[in-house]
Amino acid sequence: MEFRISDTFTDSLTRLTGDEQKSVKTTAFDLQIDPVNPGMQFHRIHRCKDPNFWSVRAGRDIRVIVHKTDASLLLCYVDHHDAAYAWAERRRIERHPRTGAAQLVEVRETVREIEIPKYVEQQVPMAPKPALLTRVSADDLLGYGVPEQWIDDVLAVNEDTLFELADRLPREAAEAVLDLATGVTPPKPVHTSEDVDPFSHPDAISRFRIMSDVDQLRRALDAPWDKWAVFLHPSQEAIVERSYKGPARVCGSAGTGKTIVALHRTVSLARRNKDSRVLLTTFSDSLAANLRRRLRCLVDGDENLANRIEVQTLPHVATKLLGNELEMVTDATLEEWIAEASRDVDRPMRFLLSEWTSVVDGWQINSWDEYRDVPRLGRRTRLGEPQRRELWSVFEKVLAKLDQTGLRTGPMLLADATQKLTSGDSQSPYDFVIVDEAQDISVSELRFVAALGSQGERASGQPASLFFAGDLGQRIFQAPFSWKSLGVDIRGRSQTLKINYRTSHQIRSKADRLLPASLSDVDGNAENRGGTISVFNGPKPSVKVFDSQDDECSAVAAWIAERQTDGVAAGEVCVIVRGAGQIERATAAVAEAGIETIVLDSQTEPDPSKASIATMHEAKGLEFRAVVVIACDDEVLPLQSRIESATDTSELEEVYNTERHLLYVACTRARDHLLVTAVDPASEFLDDFDGTAGE
Repeated sequence: MEFRISDTFTDSLTRLTGDEQKSVKTTAFDLQIDPVNPGMQFHRIHRCKDPNFWSVRAGRDIRVIVHKTDASLLLCYVDHHDAAYAWAERRRIERHPRTGAAQLVEVRETVREIEIPKYVEQQVPMAPKPALLTRVSADDLLGYGVPEQWIDDVLAVNEDTLFELADRLPREAAEAVLDLATGVTPPKPVHTSEDVDPFSHPDAISRFRIMSDVDQLRRALDAPWDKWAVFLHPSQEAIVERSYKGPARVCGSAGTGKTIVALHRTVSLARRNKDSRVLLTTFSDSLAANLRRRLRCLVDGDENLANRIEVQTLPHVATKLLGNELEMVTDATLEEWIAEASRDVDRPMRFLLSEWTSVVDGWQINSWDEYRDVPRLGRRTRLGEPQRRELWSVFEKVLAKLDQTGLRTGPMLLADATQKLTSGDSQSPYDFVIVDEAQDISVSELRFVAALGSQGERASGQPASLFFAGDLGQRIFQAPFSWKSLGVDIRGRSQTLKINYRTSHQIRSKADRLLPASLSDVDGNAENRGGTISVFNGPKPSVKVFDSQDDECSAVAAWIAERQTDGVAAGEVCVIVRGAGQIERATAAVAEAGIETIVLDSQTEPDPSKASIATMHEAKGLEFRAVVVIACDDEVLPLQSRIESATDTSELEEVYNTERHLLYVACTRARDHLLVTAVDPASEFLDDFDGTAGE
């Protein structure tokens, strides 16, 4: 008997308490070991439209809904008794007549009417809004996998009923309808014949996954929030399995599954290329640890496979390649050296530090000729040759200090490792390199990756050793530069994901207002953010501006307490601030809610028993059910010190763009609930986020 788990089951499991989840997991394991055990207490649900739905007791009031046939057992849903039965009574599993895919369909007869929320009491009846799909035929909708009984409702849908209706459709049908409603023509799904197993259809595989053994089920249930490491959408799978003729990239806005694609491609390359070694890398130790955990869900206990995949940051890889632990210079020491060397130079320290980091150290400039001719991409301040010569007099003294002491900077470490590879003194230990959060890769890191990849190509005989996953809208660490100039050309091999699985429609649509519809890199590769859709609804995010920090603190504490009443666990809450200077405000608010906290940094990961507090930079790559972005005050966001450090209008524009990206990153860490707060006067960005700009 095949044992399957549905994405609706993992979704519903996350809404239970920790103790309830434990009892459900125990029941799931028992069902897999012996699905016909009479001690499992199967109960037929008599009012179901589908006679194969049964309930299984998993606690005093917890029921697991299963779909049971002679050939398979499918875990479908779990909830408290009455809610679980009500869910099952409104659904059935059937083969779609056109596509042939197995679908979990809400029975149309049980839905009296799709209700439109009445946010404003209307005194005068308003004319009905026009239907959105007047140019689409019933036959087209059937071809997209819309169940027959829902076609009339889909044809009549308008902007008020669109998302309510989409929630009731099977996922592939909902995605197609949302695309069509926004003017996008999606590709039609595969159509299979009646003699093909409906659960083998690509759309069904993305929803109903076979669990071959107890260990595989345990890995799937241990991280239910991360179900997309188990359930891969067909559009993602196409990118994972595709063969490229050079470096490739997957992009997309926050929550579209870029990291999941990177994880799956990592495992896929290792499986398809026997004895190959694959590096999966990202920019921080904490994110690398997160990727390692998620990777364990995909390797299915295959130790040989796991041993051929390494997840590390690039500095760690470089140190290992060089064979010795180099002594690194501290930021404080560098600042002291720059200050000493610039006593006779009339330039702000912020500018000198930035010029050192972004240009001299960033590009590994070692001579006056190199500094004189460097294009300084991302540095908008114009510098003539006399100004550059004056600045070089400072930086050559700093370089001399580094040479005398033997200390190294991060970019120097990577440059040393790159030189060792390109000179032939060492061989790349990897055949393939996958880079997550690639929008924030630095010049020295990309050079190192290119060197690792070029050797990987020669070793594996394949031209596609490099793969990148990133989002230009989340670039918050690095100034833009040309990848092509460093030998990494992704033109024609960049694909954009459009389906958001992580963030509700309400949160995503608000956050999208912070960024333009299209962003381009220095090489002209455009990321079109339009047409992105979220697959689920949620509460509207709130923006609150207070008269004092005490009022803000009390309101945030009350909001967190209310989320706990909704069933959100402490570990599913994160309070995000612009920088370290606002952590005290966040800590006070969570303390007033009576919850323990943990402050995240590059070495500290979220604790499931504590609410997280993080800066916007440290929150990158994470996600939580409920997020508060606190202290979005006028001089905090954008940060006043960064504004003052800008030397011209172009550089000021870059500061504003990066600060917007930070707020976008912070807001899109939320899955279901989002609160954004400030003390008056509030950041001007909040008007854009809340849709009140220009009012």
